Amino acid sequence: MIRILDAGPQTTVQDLGRTGQMRYGIPPSGPVDRFAFVLANRLAGNADSAGALECTLIGPRFEVTTAGAIAVTGADMPVTVNGREAAGWATIAVNPGDVVKLGPARTGVRSYIGFAGGLDVPLVLGSRSTYLRGRVGGMQGRALRKGDEVATFAPGPVTLRRVSSQAIPDYAREPTVRAILGPQADRFTDAGIRALFDGRYEVLPQSDRMGSRLRGPRIEHARGHDIISDGIALGSIQVPGDGQPIVLLVDRQSTGGYTKMATVCSSDIWRVGQARPGQSLRFERIDVEEAHRVLRESDTALEAAVREESA
Repeated sequence: MIRILDAGPQTTVQDLGRTGQMRYGIPPSGPVDRFAFVLANRLAGNADSAGALECTLIGPRFEVTTAGAIAVTGADMPVTVNGREAAGWATIAVNPGDVVKLGPARTGVRSYIGFAGGLDVPLVLGSRSTYLRGRVGGMQGRALRKGDEVATFAPGPVTLRRVSSQAIPDYAREPTVRAILGPQADRFTDAGIRALFDGRYEVLPQSDRMGSRLRGPRIEHARGHDIISDGIALGSIQVPGDGQPIVLLVDRQSTGGYTKMATVCSSDIWRVGQARPGQSLRFERIDVEEAHRVLRESDTALEAAVREESA
């Protein structure tokens, strides 16, 4: 079990997400940065799908009640155990009574804390992920609060692991986000399409797990911004009447009536979700064949990222 001493502004329980429920208006949720989330679980010796914490901008402070291990990945939040600095992107052995703290993110937005054994909260529609707007899953459908106690499954033997330095993302750099045109690219002028892929877009403070709101060159519609509502995929770039794009993320609505110019590659969603308010990003246009290649490369990098530390 862990005891939450300070929760941070938005710390939630997530797993890899809730599948098959979009038809009922319930999004998959899960981690915004799947790459960092999976590595946190692998460092802790868990299956990729184990429950872990997603922390936003400032992490929590919590007490560990059982010997085991944790791992912190994602945004660069300083980690201490009993006031002593500990390494991110590596397994951290912990003992009963240890107090772990994650400070404010120096770069990036979201950090992930994996716990050996995984977090033991009830499954809701097959997932432990928290969907805040719907008050579904996680810890009673809400963000963690001071005083919460979250159970963990029994951990196995601790094996120290580390993510190779070349696999750790640089969240401080301006990200380039790859995207494929469609499904309503024909509803935009050529100038509007060039605006998206030639311009620089700033992430706005109104961004959240539902979508990242951007501000930059105005995107011109060819014949109106409204369509008959249809399904929204992860990474859809929706452009309402003001011509400013919104990238839809893991807590997105199931359908929408605004035109969608393009769709961000699934392997680049983390680049959007880790861009801070005020930070800029750019879009790069690719085709489906290139997107498949990018996904294969991402999967290969994930498989090679973790190594065991020598004794």
